[in-house]
Amino acid sequence: MRRICIPVLALAVAGCITQYRDHGYMPNDEDLAKISVGRDTRDSVTEAVGTPGVSGVLNNDGYYYVASRMRHYGATAPKEVSREVLAISFDSRGIVRNIERFGLEQGRVIALNRRVTDNGETDRTFIRQLLGNLGNIGPGAILDN
Repeated sequence: MRRICIPVLALAVAGCITQYRDHGYMPNDEDLAKISVGRDTRDSVTEAVGTPGVSGVLNNDGYYYVASRMRHYGATAPKEVSREVLAISFDSRGIVRNIERFGLEQGRVIALNRRVTDNGETDRTFIRQLLGNLGNIGPGAILDN
């Protein structure tokens, strides 16, 4: 009886060991440091960090690298324990505009790292810009026509 119970018990315990599986590809920090916002192009990004897992679906405006880690435990369903997304955005000329890294913590997406080109106009709405220009128009500009 012992000869049968011990191997069966050993198999049951072995089936309950936690296993982790990694999916996707995430460039390392050394390769990302080679990319400069406002200077690099799509081709130089692909050369520096590799081909993206996903690119912009509708207008091809960005590259997305996604890496996740799944925990498998016994007979339970696999559970995602971490996810990281690297988003590299391009402007209309194909030059790098943003490099952002997001993570998934407690079901919420959070920004882990962000390198964004600042144009100084991002926090101003159209109405604020329009009203801000009213003081710049003088009577001479209107009457000289």
